[in-house]
Amino acid sequence: MKKFIQNIKNIWAIEDLRNRILVTLAFAAVYRAGSFVVLPGIDPDKLQALEAQTSGGLMSLLNMFSGGAFSNASIFALGIMPYISASIVIQLLAIAVPSFQKLQREGESGRRKINLYTRILTIFILIFQAPAYLLNLKMTSGGALTSGIEWFEFMVVSTIILAAGSMFILWLGERITDRGIGNGVSLIIMLGIIARLPNAFIQEGSSRLQGATGGGLLMFVIELLILFAVICAAILLVQGTRKVPVQYAKRVEGGRTAVGGARQYLPLKLFAANVMPIIFAQALMFIPITMVGLFSDDGSSSWLMRNLTTHTSWFYNVVFATLIILFTYFYTAITMNPTQMAEDMKRNNGFIPGVRPGKDTAEYIDSIMSKITFPGSLFLAAIACMPAFAGLFGVQQEFGAFFGGTSLLILVGVVLDTLAQIESHLMMRHYEGLLNSGRIRGRQG
Repeated sequence: MKKFIQNIKNIWAIEDLRNRILVTLAFAAVYRAGSFVVLPGIDPDKLQALEAQTSGGLMSLLNMFSGGAFSNASIFALGIMPYISASIVIQLLAIAVPSFQKLQREGESGRRKINLYTRILTIFILIFQAPAYLLNLKMTSGGALTSGIEWFEFMVVSTIILAAGSMFILWLGERITDRGIGNGVSLIIMLGIIARLPNAFIQEGSSRLQGATGGGLLMFVIELLILFAVICAAILLVQGTRKVPVQYAKRVEGGRTAVGGARQYLPLKLFAANVMPIIFAQALMFIPITMVGLFSDDGSSSWLMRNLTTHTSWFYNVVFATLIILFTYFYTAITMNPTQMAEDMKRNNGFIPGVRPGKDTAEYIDSIMSKITFPGSLFLAAIACMPAFAGLFGVQQEFGAFFGGTSLLILVGVVLDTLAQIESHLMMRHYEGLLNSGRIRGRQG
């Protein structure tokens, strides 16, 4: 406790770091306040149907990322997800399209062009996503629209407001990156997730203590201990790396080469795909549900429908875990290019001791990635299925979401990145770090 208080004093003593934290808190307050500003023409007291729709399934994921703005019909209802979707598309194009690959190699000018293309694609996504959100709002909560307002007029104005709100959130994230403590977009997502934690904690505690779900105080304490253990496991997953030793050669007199400098390491991450396999798998799981609902005469009695709509069923979790493992291999393969890594290493006169540069190095890196991706994918699938196991023991769905899946991994990753940023400021000014055991490593290694 004494060390924690001293760290707070050290942070506050650094003027630049103090200002960055205060700026971050101010922008975060603006974002959270905007999540409760309802679209003009909507009666917030008549959104019960929309809230019920976002209590589970894919809609709950969208609502989680927006911090509840989706179910509030807020001006920030679409959140940062359109930008995330555009970033994923541009990232895939940078792997498959040579012109985008060339932009990536152009340094700062190429990065600016890629950012511009990402923003343009975000606007196009918003043009389609905003009317889709409004049509869903009309079907679920048609009575929420104030009388006397024309639907077409409301659609046009609200589409502009939703698009502007999403782009404003992106602007807030960039300001947090430039003037705050960094990782602006990630912090925006984390704020949306963590905003649900206090209410979920209170609901679960009240349910246990009042005997609604049984177990009492002892069961609630056990839940917290299990949650702490899962968080520790997620930290190990996010920080896990396999370090490959790399030596660098330099030219000496007579045109010969000699090994120079200390041995360095190439960190190959156990968790290279981040949370993208879970997001892809969750989106894909809703395709058969939609198909069964459309073509089944009695969808409620269908065995497939019952098992795919119940996140605690063994069939759902087996399919979900299998998709996560497959997507982990797929996403790792398209984001990690062993051939490019081997070429960059060779270009800088680097080599792995005992391995020939070029093709042999690429094959060696690829074999290591294959070996560490398998346990990483199993670990990722296990954490993603933890909310289902929590539901089997009577944990409410809103609180159970923090036992694993996308929300937990994003929270752990962003918190580690933020702590690493703060620690770098402390170490740069010769203050003691946040931990005695060494420097904090975020997702970037």
